[in-house]
Parts: sequence; C-alpha cells; structure tokens
Amino acid sequence: MQIVGVGVGPANLSLASLVYPTGLRSQFFEKDREFSWHSGLQLPNASLQVSFLKDLVTLADPTNPFSFLGYLHEHGRTYQFLNARFDAVTRQEFTQYLHWAARKNENIQFGEEVVDIDFDDDFVVTTTAKTVRAENISIAVGKVPSVPAFVAGSLGETTFHSSDYLKHADKLANKRVAIVGSGQSGAEIFLDLMSREGADAPAHVSWVSRRAGFWPLDDSPFTNDLFMPCHQNYFSSLGEATRQQFLKDNVLASDGISMSTLNEIYQGLYMRRFVRPAKNTVELLPNRAVEHAAPDGPRWTLRTVHGEASTREMMNVDVVIWATGYRNAPLHFMDNIAERLQYCGDEVAVDDNFAALWNGPRNRAILIHNASRGQKGLADPNLSLLAWRSAKMVERITGFPASVEPIPSAVCWGPLASVSDEARRSA
Repeated sequence: MQIVGVGVGPANLSLASLVYPTGLRSQFFEKDREFSWHSGLQLPNASLQVSFLKDLVTLADPTNPFSFLGYLHEHGRTYQFLNARFDAVTRQEFTQYLHWAARKNENIQFGEEVVDIDFDDDFVVTTTAKTVRAENISIAVGKVPSVPAFVAGSLGETTFHSSDYLKHADKLANKRVAIVGSGQSGAEIFLDLMSREGADAPAHVSWVSRRAGFWPLDDSPFTNDLFMPCHQNYFSSLGEATRQQFLKDNVLASDGISMSTLNEIYQGLYMRRFVRPAKNTVELLPNRAVEHAAPDGPRWTLRTVHGEASTREMMNVDVVIWATGYRNAPLHFMDNIAERLQYCGDEVAVDDNFAALWNGPRNRAILIHNASRGQKGLADPNLSLLAWRSAKMVERITGFPASVEPIPSAVCWGPLASVSDEARRSA
C-alpha cells in the first residue's frame, strides 16, 4: 500500500479524493460506522464561514470528480443552487456533500479503527480487523473538545461541550442555561435558544464571553489573504514567539462570529424587547472569565471574574454549555514510534509538505493534517487550504510537484530585500 490514512474527516477525505484518480494504492480507515462532521451542531440555519469553492479538491484540482459542483451536478440541482443565491452554503448541505464524497470512494473503510502503528522498513498498521503495510501514513484524527480542567471530569446531562449540543437540545425547556464561549458555536447556540417560544423555551439564557464584546469574524479581503498558501509559507518562516503573537493578534480572522449570525441575534433581541416581549429572559455577559464551576444540588454555580473591574460574580444555572473550542486529539496509536518524531511545543514538527520530521527514511512519510496551527498559522484547522495541503502531501508521496496554480498575494508579507522584483510585480 502506498498510503494508509488514519481517520476520515474532511482532511483525510480531501487527500483520499485527490489521490483517487491518480491510481495510487491507498486505504483510509475510520472508526465510526459512517462519516460525521460537527454532528452535534447541525442547526438548521447554520452556514459555512468560507466559500463553497474551498471544498475537498477544487482549489487544487478543479477537474476532480469529488468537487462540490460535481456533487450538485450529480444530484441535478446546480441551476437551482445558483438561483437560490445563498450568501453561504448551509452546513447541512455541505455535510451532505462530504457524505456523498465518502460513499463514492471505495478506498475508505468505515467501522474499522487503527489501534497501533509501528515501523519496519514500511509502516505496519494494525486495525481492529487486520494488519496492513504502507509506505506512507496520513494522520487526520482531528480535534477533541476542550473544556476547563475544573469541569473536565463532570461532563454529563447538565454540563457538556457545545459539540454535543443537539444531544441535549430538547431537554432545555424551562431551564436556566449558561453558554460559555464567544465564538461561532456559542453564538449559534444562543440564537437557537433565544429564538424558542412557548413550552420549548428555556427560562433564562446567559451568554458569557471572556472577550470584551461579541465580535464578528474578520472576513475582509486583505484578512482573507492570511488564508492563502503564500502567507502560510511566510508564517512558517517566522520565529516561534512571533508566530504565537500573530495568532493572538489575529484570532478574529478565524474565530469570530459570522455577521449574519450577529445580525439575527441583535434583531431577535430588538424584537423581544420592543415588539414582541418574551416571557423568558436572556442576558449577554462579555468581559468575564469563568474561574470555577461546581455542582450545587441539581444545579451549577459558576464563579466569574470581570476582566476590567476585576470583580467576582456568582450565577446559579441548571445547565452549562461549554463552547470553549478544541485541542489536538491524542495519538496513542503512534506510541511505538513517538520517540522517533520531532516536536514543536506540543505539536509534531512538520516540513513544507506537512510530513513529520522524524529519524526514519526520507521516502517514508508521516503526513499530519490539522494539527500544526502553531507552525502553519490560522488556516491550518480551517477549510480554506484543505485541498492545497492535500496536494502538497501528494507531492511528497509521488515526488512530482503539486499541480496547483502559483498563488501570489496582493500583499508583500516579508521584507522587500527577501522578495524578488518579479515576485513583487506579480503581487
């Protein structure tokens, strides 16, 4: 086998889709019995924060049969999609597209988990059903929910991560609910709960944000240049301290709230305050960090600290929803070769082709998806460079340059002395 993939989310599905027409022998394993992507947050009106052209393959190979347009065409709805003039593709439809791509690719095996990887001239990959050998492996096990340490051991029916929201959403009527987190997930959950009426409505909803406000995603043209290959290459050349500061300074480029969602929330607040008063109540609490959460009988007591006033506040609620993001998933199946890898902080160090730096032979690659934000920048966990990253991985496997268009930016990111006159003219 030339390549074996571990995990099948959008990242490895992109690689599997690009590899499929090439004839490279590949197999991708996923422990779940079917494809899943943000299943706990598939709210009816939720939409992508990126263009549908940033699909599995288009920006690397627009002729590939696994494109979103290919999906629309096969289902006979391309004209209707164009006529509908969506501002953004709904997350439900994009998920249906991903399911379609996964079903069409017979090199993907669902319901089979990789439990161990060792190395003996080739990679020896052991699953719950068999053992296979591979020249290269592609690791894309994604992220796992991240919650504060003081609540990590207490998750359940009344305190849970936003990724499990839909499992509990029908049990929140007449409850006092706190949502902790100021990104898109927190906003979508707040909008869903504040929009409920009658017997389905919670008694009270508090939205707690560490940020000083509920800020929009920066989706401006020059900010979107940060999600191009040329900026990722520049970002990788910077020192670690500079990279970390950049990620902090530009967090709203990737972790803000869609303007359409903010508009819906504000309009909903206006309606319930002035036009159609609601019996249930809501409150928005920015600039507050949750310091602790503790059970108090059947309820929860949250202790927060105000970021500017430094005052501490207490609130009692029935349910706490932690919209507090994700962290890299552990790679326990790599334990046998973990000591052979190089690390950059808590990330596996990777090269320009997203191959791990390790002490094995150059012609045996460990490809790492969606786990190098500190090295590669804002776009690493984002859909924006999904296809380009997969193309760079194919380049590493085959030895042939990736067939992607040269993409100069409108911005000269680095010092002028390091940029050729020709590159400056093209930019």
